[in-house]
Amino acid sequence: MFHLRQDGRLTNVELAKRVGLTPPPCLRRVKRLEELGVIAGYRAVINPEAMGRGLEVLIDVEIYAQDRKSFEEFEDTVASYDEVIEFRRMYGRPDYFIRVAVADHAAYEAFLTGRLSCLPAVLRLESHLTMKEIKTGR
Repeated sequence: MFHLRQDGRLTNVELAKRVGLTPPPCLRRVKRLEELGVIAGYRAVINPEAMGRGLEVLIDVEIYAQDRKSFEEFEDTVASYDEVIEFRRMYGRPDYFIRVAVADHAAYEAFLTGRLSCLPAVLRLESHLTMKEIKTGR
């Protein structure tokens, strides 16, 4: 698993070498992990800076809504924003955690004031800027 997490594009032959197996049993094990859902997929890791979105902001959101329809409308709207790269409903406070990637501070201000804070369900927003990224899931 370690080797696949580091490089999901490894060939079966290279993976087999690294884990000390021959290719056929290695391939069977990988296929089995895929069938069991342990390996849920493979993806490309995109560098936000290379895409002109070098500023990431973490946002805590509390909302007024208490009914299912309001929650769903808020979630559908926020999930549709291109700037949003991670969006989670939380237990306790805050109600939601959002991670956005934008070009710069001006772009973030435009997103925050022109889109997110305008949503009727929003009660409170708190933005956090990262000083240093130490470990990431990428």
